[in-house]
Amino acid sequence: MKREDIRNIAIIAHVDHGKTTLVDELLKQSGVFRSNQNVVERVMDSNDIERERGITILAKNTAVMYNGVKINIIDTPGHADFGGEVERVLKMVNGVILVVDAFEGPMPQTKFVLQKALELSLPVIVCVNKMDRPEARPAEVVDEVLELLIELDANEEQLDCPFLFASAKSGTATTSIDGKATDMKALFDTIIDYIPAPEGDPAKSTQILISTIDYNEYVGRIGIGKVDNGTIKVNQDVVIVNHHDPDKCKKVKISKLCEFDGLKRVEVNEATIGSIVAISGIADLHIGDTICSPENPVAIPFQKISEPTIAMYFNVNDSPLAGTEGKYVTSRHLRDRLFRELNTDVSLRVEETETTESFKVSGRGELHLSVLIENMRREGYEFSVSKAEVLYHYDEKGKKLEPMERAIIDVPDEFAGIIIQELGTRKGEMVNMHTSDNGNTRIEFSIPSRGLIGYRGQFMTDTKGNGIMNTIFDGYGPFKGDIQYRPTGSLIAFESGESITYGLYNAQERGILFIGPGVKVYSGMVVGQNAKAEDIEVNVCKRKQLTNTRSSGADDALRLSPPKVLSLEQALEFIETDELLEVTPASLRIRKKILDPTQRMRSKRNKQSN
Repeated sequence: MKREDIRNIAIIAHVDHGKTTLVDELLKQSGVFRSNQNVVERVMDSNDIERERGITILAKNTAVMYNGVKINIIDTPGHADFGGEVERVLKMVNGVILVVDAFEGPMPQTKFVLQKALELSLPVIVCVNKMDRPEARPAEVVDEVLELLIELDANEEQLDCPFLFASAKSGTATTSIDGKATDMKALFDTIIDYIPAPEGDPAKSTQILISTIDYNEYVGRIGIGKVDNGTIKVNQDVVIVNHHDPDKCKKVKISKLCEFDGLKRVEVNEATIGSIVAISGIADLHIGDTICSPENPVAIPFQKISEPTIAMYFNVNDSPLAGTEGKYVTSRHLRDRLFRELNTDVSLRVEETETTESFKVSGRGELHLSVLIENMRREGYEFSVSKAEVLYHYDEKGKKLEPMERAIIDVPDEFAGIIIQELGTRKGEMVNMHTSDNGNTRIEFSIPSRGLIGYRGQFMTDTKGNGIMNTIFDGYGPFKGDIQYRPTGSLIAFESGESITYGLYNAQERGILFIGPGVKVYSGMVVGQNAKAEDIEVNVCKRKQLTNTRSSGADDALRLSPPKVLSLEQALEFIETDELLEVTPASLRIRKKILDPTQRMRSKRNKQSN
């Protein structure tokens, strides 16, 4: 049976191609908001970090009504590090809208998300967005999308997909390149006509695959999924089973059931096939679980999420300033918080180590882990993290394999040389290069994941902020040899105390400082970057010896260069393998793993002799 009054769609695209803005317009034009309601931009990006960075991190559900049909919409992340979010929500929908920038065309992540949709045989509507850009080239972009579909072995029906031309910013969509429109009617009509209605048998026993987990401190875990078969009711007895865990079979009761309406969740007593529902009140519910009737517990297959490629060690903070700024500082706090993150993030892995003070956390990329770190520090946690390292695999012959990335870089022509040189030193191999008429060059590299660790900051400096770099995981390849990460050393504080202008003035001759005067420091803390390759100890707490003829007022004449204050990403990129980043709600401090200078030298000598 088909349920013609519902359509389930996901909006997929590369980062910054306008997915969330498009959802905004669909919500506005379907009458979800009152005419006089004050609505913020990118209303779906509800998380603080999402709003600050302008990226979507978590997949979000919403629903609109159009001509008596309920359209359930899922807004998905565009960044490769959050690909796990995209992979799983596609199981909930019957079709996708692929949003492509009218200037940039298909990008690496476009390929990744489209491939996932085609593997599930989902019909595709292509929406060429940002038609209002002066440099828009829609005709060429259409050809590029068709080439991509052919490359990904799309079937005849998928190749024959409808193309729409939109400007999400001005809220218009049309079916022809030159067409003029005043609203999104063309897009709504295409969704109704082209996306198939959900199918299922309402008379069969209940089956719901949980694709997303939300968490609320009042009601606990909330499972979101689509009703594939049967009907689900409040107070119904059900069992939880899992395709990948045949032994799992747990009896529970449905206590609360919600459907989506605009941005709200509305309580309902029952839901039938095709409905996307939120189920709360079940504590042990995980992504990939199937909720079934007890008389016929059959799990729905669920593809395994791609493995993590990068890992960091999260440690209890043991610096001399430990516990002065954070609310949660113990290993128990840290452990509980990391394992709680697994409730909602399927791409994350947390492993306990030999010591209770440290946990190995693996994710899809530096951004993936830095968002977790930023969330934790905002919640009041205090801890330290190590430099990111890649996760190696070994083939059947014992040969070492490492994760590879496909990097696509768009830069003005004058910076192409330095980029090729820089990525060459990081074991990158150029695969493709072509120049366009507008003075930009697109370079494609195959590069080890570890070659990109710590490179983004350098990249922005090299291209004077004009370059765009996009990367996507490209499988495992043979180990490429050692990479020299940082050509410069660290300036290390010699003693504990408070930084003073006089001491800083003498230290700044050696390199770039990260701190200004009046900052608490301790022995072994990194206070700056040395211009040369080796580490140097500096005394930033050094005071001027006062005599009758040397007054303290003479310090006013000392001019300090403004310190380079590192953001979280920059600090994670800067640290070396023998350093840690101390993260607290108020500060980010880089320090040596071994604080004592004598022990540090001894450890270094031992490593060299080995």
